[in-house]
Amino acid sequence: MGSRRDFLKKLAVSTVSLPILGYSGNIENYFSTYENAPLLRVAIMGLGNYGTRVANAMESCKRAKLVGVISGTPSKIVAWQSKYGIPDKNCYNYENFDNIKNNPDIDAVYVITPNGLHHNHVIRVAKAGKHVICEKPMAINAREGEEMVKVCKDEGVKLLVGYRMHFEPRTLEVVDMRRNGELGKIMFFQGLSGFRIGNPNQWRLDKELAGGGAMMDIGIYSINGARYMVGEEPIWVTAQETKTDPVKFKEGVDETIQFQMGFPNGAVASCLSTYSMNNLDRFYLNGDKGFAEMQPSTGYGPIQGRTNKGPLTAPIVTHQTVQMDAMAGIILNGEKPPIPVDGEEGLKDLKIIDAIYKAVKTDGSVKV
Repeated sequence: MGSRRDFLKKLAVSTVSLPILGYSGNIENYFSTYENAPLLRVAIMGLGNYGTRVANAMESCKRAKLVGVISGTPSKIVAWQSKYGIPDKNCYNYENFDNIKNNPDIDAVYVITPNGLHHNHVIRVAKAGKHVICEKPMAINAREGEEMVKVCKDEGVKLLVGYRMHFEPRTLEVVDMRRNGELGKIMFFQGLSGFRIGNPNQWRLDKELAGGGAMMDIGIYSINGARYMVGEEPIWVTAQETKTDPVKFKEGVDETIQFQMGFPNGAVASCLSTYSMNNLDRFYLNGDKGFAEMQPSTGYGPIQGRTNKGPLTAPIVTHQTVQMDAMAGIILNGEKPPIPVDGEEGLKDLKIIDAIYKAVKTDGSVKV
């Protein structure tokens, strides 16, 4: 235990992004530099705020490079070409991006469009023969997710989901402690995910584009976090919805949902997803030998937290840089991530979301 803590404290001195190799079950072996690694050439689809964040982070990548763009806004394409040196032949719009099939200079497309468009966009990219990284949630329901997984498999391309927290060092520090038995038998998880949403006309409050409300945007962090923190898959959910502003949060667009999950070994989770409260973003994991609490737990950083043995000390990194380098290794070399990020992983979250929405409507317990 002491050697691991000493290692993490040394790493914490650095604030630069560190590239990542395949996870071997021990966090000391997870951080390394890349030499002579193949390069994943990526086109970003959707040049909004998060697409811009990913593009900026990729400038520090060792194994992934931004080489193309797909957008419906010509002015954005021109601006990105100027900033990132993207050639005309690697620029597409939403009508013609199927032609990416004939472009050997692009290996993968990162789909960062509204949730309701993921299904169509991912399938088109897969049928064009390119690997796909899709932002979470992967789709708006499990039925769509199943079709996306099947099409990618049939087309022989990989489908990954943008779970950046699966590569975040302090998150992995806690997961490593749980896997090593340092927290003992896991009994309880709490996940609080939310913020006060602004512009009432944005796509996140449009049911057709978002697929729902807060649950489809921020609530998925507590769903996914419960799974990788507890280390099991839930077998039942219950849920209750609160709506204080039916004008802003129209039918099918959830404002606040409290939900609970039960796990096979007896652990329970209590979570909150909301668009009406700030200062949340908190995870708490309790075992019979110790605990871990994180706040912020899923924000862009820095992630902060402590356990019964002291503060988290793993290095602070740029999440998207680490994510994209790791995903390059998964796609090009078949490397194993510390926590799965494939389409099947995304589908598990969608099945839970479906169950939560059903539990809200039925006011009962729903099996997952």
